[in-house]
Amino acid sequence: QVQLVESGGGLVQPGGSLRLSCTASGSIFSSNFMEWYRQAPGKERELVARITRAGRTDYADSVKGRFAISRDNSKNTLYLQMNSLKPEDTAVYYCYSSGGWWGQGTQVTVSS
Repeated sequence: QVQLVESGGGLVQPGGSLRLSCTASGSIFSSNFMEWYRQAPGKERELVARITRAGRTDYADSVKGRFAISRDNSKNTLYLQMNSLKPEDTAVYYCYSSGGWWGQGTQVTVSS
């Protein structure tokens, strides 16, 4: 009965920015942790960022200093702010909650 819906993906030039959103419905947005993953064609899905219920954040080395994960509990929404985007960031981005729930994904394409 829990649904996660991602939005905010699109086409952006290298060096540009996007903010992804993941909104929960059907339950209170209070998982022990939530994460952003991404998967490019022909590659394994990789963990990008994590935020715990206590607010601790962790990032993949490839995005440190460029991406920021955050949440707004009043809006039941998880965010991923992506700055200084590179072509290597092109992938489908998924949000995940520790309750075992996945969103359907949103496409991010970084290209000139």
